[in-house]
Amino acid sequence: MSRLVVTSVSPGTSVQDAGRFGAQRYGLVPSGAVDRLALAAANALVGNALFAATIELGPFNTVLTARDGAVRVALTGATRPADVGGVPLALNSSMTLADGESLTLGVARAGTFGYLAIEGGVTGEPMFGSLAVNARAGLGSPYPRPLQAGDELQVTAARSASEKRIDLPAPADGPIRVVMGPQDDEFGDDKDLFLNSEWKISAMSDRMGYRLEGPAVRHLHGHNIVSDGTVNGSIQVPGAGTPIVLMPDRGTSGGYPKIATVISADLGRFGQTQPGRGFRFKAVTMAEAQAEYRAFAQLLQSLPGRVHDADNLTIDIEALHSTNVAGAAISATDAWTWQSQPIAQD
Repeated sequence: MSRLVVTSVSPGTSVQDAGRFGAQRYGLVPSGAVDRLALAAANALVGNALFAATIELGPFNTVLTARDGAVRVALTGATRPADVGGVPLALNSSMTLADGESLTLGVARAGTFGYLAIEGGVTGEPMFGSLAVNARAGLGSPYPRPLQAGDELQVTAARSASEKRIDLPAPADGPIRVVMGPQDDEFGDDKDLFLNSEWKISAMSDRMGYRLEGPAVRHLHGHNIVSDGTVNGSIQVPGAGTPIVLMPDRGTSGGYPKIATVISADLGRFGQTQPGRGFRFKAVTMAEAQAEYRAFAQLLQSLPGRVHDADNLTIDIEALHSTNVAGAAISATDAWTWQSQPIAQD
């Protein structure tokens, strides 16, 4: 076995898989990755089961070091600078860390959560069928809490294989789609206010819920209801009128009216929205939401077929100097976005 040692780590970094299911009626929260597409894509790159446990990376600097052998990893999710010994690691690709080498991850530039899959998966003891961490509930493995500097993950030594890239569709850019209800009749005309306003995610948000900044949404009959079940994406409105979108570490029931629910196909995109960035909601029908979920499920199933060998790249400084790296589609640390022809390494 090799080890992946946490040298330094961003807050909000933890081990996450698809979550734990089948016991919400007992109050067992599901947890799991915020962005299921990024989770599955990272695993596909290193040959794991699509929903195996990965490291869900918070948005700030993190350094991980391989010990006792090589470790093969893949990075997806939030766009951020990443390198191994000065060699850039492109997003949506794999790289092998030799014994003693460190993967250095910078601050997320677009998106919030990154996903680092490890070839062979994360070694741990499943708790209710999952390694997913929920710190409030004390659940998860190998550590039932966010990762800290000095933590070590026991991992499978890297096998000899070519590095991979995965082709993913361009992220959608548009309103976050919701199905209204189940208590939208408690808000009267403020349903239109909810749909027609620009919202931002507050910095006072976490994996339990994203608090929204925008106009106050008023209740017709008070903010208390008989507690009922919640799902990922439920949008509760407490007494102050500030909506809260429930995330994977939510409670399984709640007593605030729910004006709408983010559709499953948009949950990952919503979860990657950075605090302070404006967005809007758009109401769709249940039939439309179901059709989008079926399309999303087909995309997940297609991921292994989207993986291909990655050409080795070196940075062409002259080409970089002649490129407008200030553009939104250009990353100076990811040569795939600015070199028209990959440069083969000798």
